[in-house]
Amino acid sequence: MTDSNQASAFKEQTPFRAKISSLFSNQSVVLVITLIVLGAFFQWGSEGTFLHMDLLGTIMDQWGSYILIAVGQLFVVITGGIDLSVGSTVSLSSVVAGWFVVQQMHKGPEVTGGAAIPYILLIALICLLVGLVVGLVNSWLINQLKIVPFIATLATMGASNGIAVMISVGMPLQGPNDWDLGNPWKIGDFTLPFSTMVLAATFITAVVGLFLHKSRFGLHTYALGSNAFATRGAGISVQKQVVKVYMLSGGLAGLAGAYSYVRLGAGSNTSGMGMELYAIAAVVIGGASLMGGVGRIIGICLGTLVLFVVQSGLLTMTVVQVSPDLKQVIVAILIASAVAVQTLQNKNGRK
Repeated sequence: MTDSNQASAFKEQTPFRAKISSLFSNQSVVLVITLIVLGAFFQWGSEGTFLHMDLLGTIMDQWGSYILIAVGQLFVVITGGIDLSVGSTVSLSSVVAGWFVVQQMHKGPEVTGGAAIPYILLIALICLLVGLVVGLVNSWLINQLKIVPFIATLATMGASNGIAVMISVGMPLQGPNDWDLGNPWKIGDFTLPFSTMVLAATFITAVVGLFLHKSRFGLHTYALGSNAFATRGAGISVQKQVVKVYMLSGGLAGLAGAYSYVRLGAGSNTSGMGMELYAIAAVVIGGASLMGGVGRIIGICLGTLVLFVVQSGLLTMTVVQVSPDLKQVIVAILIASAVAVQTLQNKNGRK
């Protein structure tokens, strides 16, 4: 082959290689491929039990309880901040709602089925309001007292946990509940891995995602994380945007508290314990940059799913036994790996 023919062949291959490179640089595509590989691996490692509808339903149930706080965390991270109070907000909101219904309205677990729906809606509203208040406090600490987000949300995290313990006296507050809301849907004899609660969380996530990617609010959120000085120069109020973002994060954490209440049938001061770590992990694995300005809803949805596929998959392994106590270690490794990949991508991008 002559030099000209070799050069021609190389030119013909270059667009194809560029498409492949572009494809694998897309975080969502990488995560989908990762999920497929993980599914195949755990199916083999569990000797054919992993891809069972019951287990997939459990994974989706866990996904639904965490996706709301992960989405709220995404908005905060895009602005260059962080919200460590989301887990304690889940606990506080569920406890306050449980206290109001159980202690003030004197309604207990004897109220079930359709009769419990009005009380569950009231609990969801109370949880949302509690979350909004926590988010407002966070934004006030950041805007008015000029406390960095890490410390500000760390303070509200501790305070919220303490208040939740005082209100509940360390005991779950059992109230009205419709357990069917958490049961997987069935079509004839076929069971779907989705419950009403998971679909509700999915709907909320989709609506919030539209606001992030298709609204002025989302545009201002990205602008704030990319360049706060330029954002201020464009006439956008940075303080107001911070208030909106942290209240959104708190509100979604509050709704996650309502989700937790339905799952447990009670408001508990431990229901949100450690959830902030998972929220941060989902955001990082989903491709958001902790430096701000980068992140997409679809990536966070897939990142959250990867977390629970890995955890559930490891626990079903029969080829090699894995201790359940390694969950936190696995999450930490996933966070470190995702950040390392981001760092390498940024370095390659600058070359």
